[in-house]
Amino acid sequence: MNSLHIGTSTYSYWHFKEELTPIEYVMEQAAELGLEGVEILHVQMESEDNAYIQRLKRTAFINGLDIYCLSIHQDFVFPEAEIRGKNIAHTLKCIEIAYKLGAPAVRLNSGRWGTLKSFDELMANGGVEPALPGYTEDDAFEWVIDSIEQCLKKAEECGVILALENHWGLTYSPEGVNRIVKAINSDWLKVTMDCGNFLSDIYDSLRKIAPHTVLVHAKTYFGGGEWYSLDIDYSKVAEILSAVNFKGYVSIEFEGKEDPLTGVPKSIEMMRSSFGKPGEIAANHIRFMKNSWVN
Repeated sequence: MNSLHIGTSTYSYWHFKEELTPIEYVMEQAAELGLEGVEILHVQMESEDNAYIQRLKRTAFINGLDIYCLSIHQDFVFPEAEIRGKNIAHTLKCIEIAYKLGAPAVRLNSGRWGTLKSFDELMANGGVEPALPGYTEDDAFEWVIDSIEQCLKKAEECGVILALENHWGLTYSPEGVNRIVKAINSDWLKVTMDCGNFLSDIYDSLRKIAPHTVLVHAKTYFGGGEWYSLDIDYSKVAEILSAVNFKGYVSIEFEGKEDPLTGVPKSIEMMRSSFGKPGEIAANHIRFMKNSWVN
């Protein structure tokens, strides 16, 4: 048995293509591959009707799967309180959807300035973009912290953890992630560690957010990445997670150009070989610590 739970995001089979990949199909694939659960991408859902939500919940149960997270998109980096309010309302609605699905977590973003319109340009700039004229980073952090705080009561009522991802914008760095989490200091705001979203000092950055991590996004790039590729050593990631006694889900986000019918199984094998069995991870961590002391 693996020491951590391994699942896949429904995104692994879709990649925002024009034709929507049904979530039920992803669930069936996940079950055939022996995964323990799925993470549902909100924008991949065909509907927000209760009948559809309950059908997804039923399909997961029949296939022996957890629905461990609802991954949503929202943006709190706006000077206009009205626009932030719409994003807060969207987040509150998604917390309710996660509750109906039985998902104990919602993947949250901070948002970004939007001053770099091209994603390629944003990547070339390391995920950093200039502030809007007349505003500062401190302004943006204040907006994000205030917006998330307005979602905490609903999160607690529904038993849904808000898991802030190290995405682009204010959370492109571990310092940005930790600034928000520490300022709010709530049991209902934790971190989604995305192993593919730090473009430099990857392992040191992951180590800095590991103590607050409740969900891990494990990106893989078989066939070459849709947008970019990183050479991630998941045995090192396993050591980082072992050091903080992480026991949650490692959620595969296959982002390669290869067919997911072959790319996802390869990704699963990579995770299983990297994370190993409980005793193996503990032994590897002890060896890692001993080597650190020697060096």
